[in-house]
Amino acid sequence: MGGDRNFVVVGAGLAGAKAVETLRAEGFDGRITLLGEEDRRPYERPSLSKDFLRGAPASWVHPEGYYAENGVELRVGQRAAALDRESRELVLVSGERLPFDRLLLATGATARPLAVPGANRPNVHYLRTMADAEALRSAMDGAERIAVIGGGWIGTEVAASARRLGRSVAFVERRNSPLQTVLGVRMGEVFRELHAENGVAMHMGVTVTEIVDAGVRTDRGLVEADLVVVGVGVRPRVELARAAGLSIEDGIVVNEYLETSSPGIYAAGDVATVRHPLLGRKVRVEHWANALSQGPVAARNMLGRNEVHSEVPFFFSDQYDLGMEFRGVARPSDELVVRGDVAAREFIAFWLSGGRVMAAMNVNVWDAGELLDTLIAQRAEVSGDLLRSASLPSLVRSLAL
Repeated sequence: MGGDRNFVVVGAGLAGAKAVETLRAEGFDGRITLLGEEDRRPYERPSLSKDFLRGAPASWVHPEGYYAENGVELRVGQRAAALDRESRELVLVSGERLPFDRLLLATGATARPLAVPGANRPNVHYLRTMADAEALRSAMDGAERIAVIGGGWIGTEVAASARRLGRSVAFVERRNSPLQTVLGVRMGEVFRELHAENGVAMHMGVTVTEIVDAGVRTDRGLVEADLVVVGVGVRPRVELARAAGLSIEDGIVVNEYLETSSPGIYAAGDVATVRHPLLGRKVRVEHWANALSQGPVAARNMLGRNEVHSEVPFFFSDQYDLGMEFRGVARPSDELVVRGDVAAREFIAFWLSGGRVMAAMNVNVWDAGELLDTLIAQRAEVSGDLLRSASLPSLVRSLAL
């Protein structure tokens, strides 16, 4: 299958790597080129802020010889400069032109820069790539006091890793709790208390004005630090797609088959904005599991399979003694319902819209994952009282009737 056809994948991250794996597994025997800007083969990112930052080895998507053994031309350290839709060619920075019959854009995202004076100082680090993590790990070896700017997932995980390494850590966040934009005020407080109990100095509700030799200057004073980690979000890498005239809404707009506004060109992973059939709206998901599922779906659709991407978005995090899994997509206006013991950090939180479960987070509860997926996927109406008290298996069975 495929013969003399050329399939090109731009972005050698998880989505791109799983796409080329799927193409070969599905029997495609044409030419496959996997193009990556970084100087190494595809790896998995979740450990970068966790185990890898604490000294564990890298987690590679495939063994070193996989790509050559499967006839995939892996080209690392190379960047696409332009996409010529009319001639169906990808133009590299070197000037080389790669023809394609099908193209997958898995260009990912880049760390959002902090726009204050001093943000480019040598002791300021971001964490997005393995090279970033290696540089940060080395810098942490010689640091005593670390300030983390930004209370998202990267910031909270880096703070937890630094504390486990015995470093003094301070959080600097403009909202009143970490993860507030994702989880809301009440669940954000769970993580605020978690970090405070583990010795992190919490500077919440402050605005960073400058980074100086002595640390981070805020509108409420100086937070002393000799190393600063910035985690204030990411930006999808849409420059190539935008210049080529593809539809952009936050990320690259794709349909339910992950095909862009240009037939034969697909997008997957952090960069893709897709209308999700279960959620009923467009979403762009920046998590590992999304890349893991979208890469194979895009690959099969490049082969003409017409497979709808309908996976419930999923994310996990481990911080100190708290392990959690998050499913779905929540909005600040959603109703929050909690079952279990929040104080003991063993509970499940649900986010409801119109009586339907849109998202769920299980914290130190490990037997509910599939049931929570089903609750979200069924889009059945359910009361908060039932979610708090009913047996989840029986509840799911009753909703299926």
